[in-house]
Amino acid sequence: MKDLIIGHNGYQYKINEQWGKLDSNINPVTDCHEMVQDSKGRILLLTNNISNNIIIYNKDGKLLETWGKEYPGAHGLTLKDEGGEDFLYITDTERHEVIKTKIDGQVVMTISYPKDIPAYTAQSNFVPTETAISDNGDIYIADGYGSQFILVYGQDGQLKNYFGGKGDAENQFHNAHGIAIDRRGGSDKLLITARQKNQLKYFSMDGQYESSIDLPGAFICRPVIKDENVYLATIWSGDGGNNTGFVSVLDKQNQLISAPGGSLPNYQNGALERMYQTLQLFKHPHDVCVDEDDNIYVAQWNAGQVYPMKMIRV
Repeated sequence: MKDLIIGHNGYQYKINEQWGKLDSNINPVTDCHEMVQDSKGRILLLTNNISNNIIIYNKDGKLLETWGKEYPGAHGLTLKDEGGEDFLYITDTERHEVIKTKIDGQVVMTISYPKDIPAYTAQSNFVPTETAISDNGDIYIADGYGSQFILVYGQDGQLKNYFGGKGDAENQFHNAHGIAIDRRGGSDKLLITARQKNQLKYFSMDGQYESSIDLPGAFICRPVIKDENVYLATIWSGDGGNNTGFVSVLDKQNQLISAPGGSLPNYQNGALERMYQTLQLFKHPHDVCVDEDDNIYVAQWNAGQVYPMKMIRV
């Protein structure tokens, strides 16, 4: 697949399957869950292999450094510039915690389960999958594998608010897997994944439901917002079978315009036709990272311990 180009409607990409490949005897990965780019332009990968939970690359895929041996359930990775310094927020589904670290791994805060909320009678009820950090420092935690609440903490780690929960109502979730803050419209809103429903949901910053985006056939992970677009790893497609993933790109109107590895997006009477995989390039994409050149780095879950792949925009 050396010269393969995939995608649609001007969002097309050449595949570099060799990007990020390392010696698995020295720097093994299990599930490659998420990726972010720091203020130095480095690409950080989070894996749940406790030999090296964080693997740091340059944009060419060269290994720069690694750290972390204490995150067996490493799942979500969010980077926030706070006063000119990069901080990481790691969600660990086995430790049932959110851990804030400096860019070198030094732990500065840990958030455990919210004992004051009736749904959380034990730590095992709290299985956080993702975080988003507001400009005022509030920490929004998506409990996507736990009780399906969105939990809001202040900079001091104290609980301020919560909303959502498991259910079929518009303001509830089945797998609140990912969360991001959408600033494209001039005012901040929360954009939250409802993966089992093939939806993204908008909420106000104080937790009021606003609207939904239907993406039938696309079982999406967290939304990654870059410029006017939303990028999503689509871990399964169609009816949700294994090894059926692709990548999704939404435009500023939140219309699906490109699905690298998937079918051509087509709207009929304003509704997107069901999406499905057309090329067995990906198994289970779990996250995407988009650099300043609009290249996409793809991390995969349960894909044979493969390293990330780079999609070069053409």
